[in-house]
Amino acid sequence: MWLALLSGFPCEVRAQSASAGGTAELREIHSDGQKVLTEAQIAALTELQTGAQVGKADLQSGADKLVASGLFATVKYDFKTRADGVTLNFHVAESLRVPVTYDNFPWFGDSELNDAVRAQLPFFNGSLPEDGYVVETAADAIHKLLVSHKLDFPVQHQLTPNPLADGNVQQFSIEGATLKIASMGFSDAALTSNPAVGQHLSEIVGKPYSRNTIEVFLAEQIRPIYLKQGYLQAKLGPPEVRLTGAPAAKLPDEIPVYVPVNTGAVYHFAGAIWSGNDVISSISMDAFFELKPNAVADGMQVEAGLDRVREEYGRRGYLDVVVLPESSFDEAAHKVSYKVAIKEGAQYHMGGWVITGLSTNAEQKVRAAFPLAAGDVFDKGKYEDFLVQLQDHAKEVWGELPVHYETVGHWLQPNAGKAVVDVLLDFK
Repeated sequence: MWLALLSGFPCEVRAQSASAGGTAELREIHSDGQKVLTEAQIAALTELQTGAQVGKADLQSGADKLVASGLFATVKYDFKTRADGVTLNFHVAESLRVPVTYDNFPWFGDSELNDAVRAQLPFFNGSLPEDGYVVETAADAIHKLLVSHKLDFPVQHQLTPNPLADGNVQQFSIEGATLKIASMGFSDAALTSNPAVGQHLSEIVGKPYSRNTIEVFLAEQIRPIYLKQGYLQAKLGPPEVRLTGAPAAKLPDEIPVYVPVNTGAVYHFAGAIWSGNDVISSISMDAFFELKPNAVADGMQVEAGLDRVREEYGRRGYLDVVVLPESSFDEAAHKVSYKVAIKEGAQYHMGGWVITGLSTNAEQKVRAAFPLAAGDVFDKGKYEDFLVQLQDHAKEVWGELPVHYETVGHWLQPNAGKAVVDVLLDFK
């Protein structure tokens, strides 16, 4: 028996089998440790066939294929020989998968694109690893779908931050298509007649067609309109392309976009319950929300209140504070309440400096003008106000000293063990 450990790269198997250089019939392929894939799917990925004659190199090749797929963080294997052949066992840990998005394929719905990928990758469930040959296989499958409709555009993929949530997405897109957003309509007539919406539409109409761009636009410009009115569970989209006819050799240059909207109910504020807040009282926390019980739950005001909580902790030196809100909806009464957990962390004090790009005299001016002395509780608000003064070349900092710079790079370097934070400034 011999064992190989693979963690991102193939490794050489040094132990010898009982009959080095010989072959035997592969009777069974098993695996354990998988969470999403089945044993049969893993066996298929190795491209090893039961009943075939295999040697050491064949088994290693099968393991290498699992690693190259990108679907596994680690792969180990061992085998057992019997008179009737070899039983192969893989011990795997699957790698992180990320959601797949399709950016600019207006002729096809997600279901068609998913089906095309699934035809080549039967295990595909809407997510793929961050890299590996299965990502390339998915791109090839999408390209074949395009070609079958006389749309021979190269398909690229990119791991990119999720614009609407935490983490990354595996984004597929067409290269070389000159597609633009012709218009954007909404099922909610109130949006169409809203002057603010009309102004914002100029930011996206005429721009290259991109679902990523459209979804960011909806999240940043349209959703706040609903949140402010208490429509906390309004659903926007997914955006649709209103085209007629079968796919043709040439895509239209102008793509009309339609966004279905389900506003849901207007919710009223039922209060907040705070936990973990030892430094700031719950009464003070409530005041940051600026919402009275039973008032329309302005979602933007709630977010602003949570930001004020973070800012107040920052002013008191709690730079690592984490604010974790959880909303609870009473659908019958159309009310919303919040449970907000606070993880305060350590209180930081002013530490030292690292200043680059200035003369000695100018550096002394910066240190003298900074509103905090070494050992003071680090007030992040005062720090940010001071940065504004530096960007504005304020006389309060420089007096009559001539200084020449265009930008100020700035970083905080906290030391949690000592509960101090150093300020780093780079003048360019």
